[in-house]
Formats: sequence, C-alpha cells, structure tokens
Amino acid sequence: MSRLDSRALRRAFGSFMTGVTVVTTRNAAGEPVGFTANSFASVSLDPPLLLVCPGRFLSSYDSFAACRHFAVNVLAEGQEEVANTFASFKGDRFARVTHREDAIGNVLVDGAVAQFSCRTYQVVDAGDHAILIGEVQAFSHEAGRGLGYAAGQFFSLGLERAALEPSGRSALYGAIIGVGDDVLLEATDRGFRPPQVVAEDRENTRQRLAQDLAGRGQPVTLGPAYSVFDDDKTQCSYFLATATGAGSAGFTRCPVADIPNLKFASPAIRDMMMRYAVETRTRSFGLYIGDARRGDVHLSQERT
Repeated sequence: MSRLDSRALRRAFGSFMTGVTVVTTRNAAGEPVGFTANSFASVSLDPPLLLVCPGRFLSSYDSFAACRHFAVNVLAEGQEEVANTFASFKGDRFARVTHREDAIGNVLVDGAVAQFSCRTYQVVDAGDHAILIGEVQAFSHEAGRGLGYAAGQFFSLGLERAALEPSGRSALYGAIIGVGDDVLLEATDRGFRPPQVVAEDRENTRQRLAQDLAGRGQPVTLGPAYSVFDDDKTQCSYFLATATGAGSAGFTRCPVADIPNLKFASPAIRDMMMRYAVETRTRSFGLYIGDARRGDVHLSQERT
C-alpha cells in the first residue's frame, strides 16, 4: 500500500467540526501541565467514560501517559485565547488563565462550559498518539455554547448564527477558496470577486453554496463565516473554504500575495480580500460583521 500524504490526511480529518478542550494533569513534580485538544469523545455512561488523545509530540506527553488523574475542560465561545495559550505558549500557561483545583487535585479552567474530573481508566498506544480513557469522578455543566473548531480555525456558532439571521434583505453567499498559497476568484466586468450565489431564501445556505460550486466544477470544504455585511439592499455572507478537487477552468487562480494589485468588483470586496491577504500571512482569521463601509472584526485565531 502506498504511503498516504500525511498533510492532506490531516486536512481531511480537519473537515470534521469539533469542540475545543483543554486537558490538564500534574507531572511527576506535582506541577500542572495541559494541552489544547479537539480529539475528545464521550465513550460510556455506565461506567461514565470519556477519552482524549495526547500526541507524542507534546512536551507533557509522558505526564499524561503516566497520570492517575486528569481533567477535561470544554471551552466556551470567547475562550480562543485560552485555547491558543495551551496550544502553543511556551511559558507558564496556567499563569495566563484563571483556574482552580478540585478535590482530587485536578486543575479546572474557569469559564469552561463543561468540566470533567477523571480517574485514569486505561491508556492505549495508538501510533503517534495515545488514547487516554478516563472514568468521570465529578463534572459540572454551565449554560452557554462551546467554542468550535473546523478546517484549522476556531469558530463561534452563536456569533455566526446571529450574523446570518435573516434581515429582510436579499441574500448573497460566497466562498473565499484557498488553494495552497493561492485563492480562486471569478472575473467580472467590474473586477474580481470570490465565487458567489444569490439565494432566494435562507434555508440550507451552506449546502446550497457547496452544491453550486461543485456543479461549477469546484468541490470545496466550507469553513466558518468570514465576512457578513449589508451592501445596499443585499446581505452578503462570505465563508472561508478549501478546494478539494482539481478546480474549474471558470475560476482564476491568483496568488494571495498579488491581491493588492488586483481590481475587485466593489470596494467592500476589495476591503475583505485585502484583510484576507493579511490574515493569511498571520494565520489569524476573524469574522467581520457590519456594513459595506464599517464594522467590527471578531478575532478567531487559528490553532497551531
């Protein structure tokens, strides 16, 4: 069997939308350690079991592989900074977040929508990860929505739902389709724009957009909403997307670095694409909500 492309496989795995957790335990010296994980799943109600999958690349891997207890904190909308801290910060991660210790010494992150304090039930070797199964000893659950993760980016379902709520205007939906270091655009008499579709109603808009693009020869995996704004009598909603096929001759493949030199179909589209060019370099994508001239960008950083 030929060796699979691990980067492509990781992108394919990433198309599955998940929540975001911070998993904590203590090392041999009794110091708290933790990492960000979206590889979390419930396993059983009787006995109450869950699992997470620490990677061997983690500096704290040995601590989790040998731990007797650990905790899983399901992060809430707005806790992107907490997720980023436990994903990539090299210093004292716990000094950057508010937290507390439970009765068995597990560290719980404040503000999480759910917290599970576990006794280690089983550790299973699984390639470049381990499957850490925990028996839940105690848990808490707060009202609110969890933070989401898909296609390499965090997303806020509540924020996106509010932004996409029907406004009485006609609706236009588009996709900013990334292909490596390039982006797919369609040429019009007025300039370039992302591929888009006008919807007669707002039912199943993401599905319709994906189907329209596939019908035009460009299958995609749609990510989170990127820009939602009112332009005259039209509500425009653009989503980040990743090309999953060879592509259609009807679109122009443009290097992201060339975006500042392109003519776009409207000032609003130009502003959006200029922001995309900057955020592609930093890998920190936000959700713009406003109108064609002014609005706010709600940051949603990519996990590293």
